[in-house]
Formats: sequence, structure tokens, C-alpha cells
Amino acid sequence: MFKPLLLAGIGAALVAGCTQNIRPTDADRAIIGAGTGYVVQQVRGKGGSDRLKGAAVGAVGGALCDDVGLCQ
Repeated sequence: MFKPLLLAGIGAALVAGCTQNIRPTDADRAIIGAGTGYVVQQVRGKGGSDRLKGAAVGAVGGALCDDVGLCQ
């Protein structure tokens, strides 16, 4: 269970990093990451609580992607 959530977080961080040309804030990247994490879990056929976990992991991944150098 943890591995798919980790992959969703990494994927969300990478997608959030694709917004470089518009100079997004941490909040913008967190929103993009949360949406991506939620959709990944939905596509995987997971239920409500797993979708929220995916959104949470995605939000953290998106907000922190520039801090770790993934989206610079």
C-alpha cells in the first residue's frame, strides 16, 4: 500500500514541476499535486479514504518538489 502512494506522490511532484513557466507558488503546486494524487488513486479503483491519502501525498509532493530540486 505504501509503495503506490509513494509513486503517486513522486508523480504528483513531477506534474507540479511542469508549471515552471507560470511561476507557481507552493500552494499552486500543492493543489496540482493533490488533484493528481486523487486522480491516480481513482484510476487505480481505490475508495474514498485511499483517494484522500493520495491527495494528501500529492499535495505534500507538489508543495515540496522545488525544495528538493525536482521542479526548478
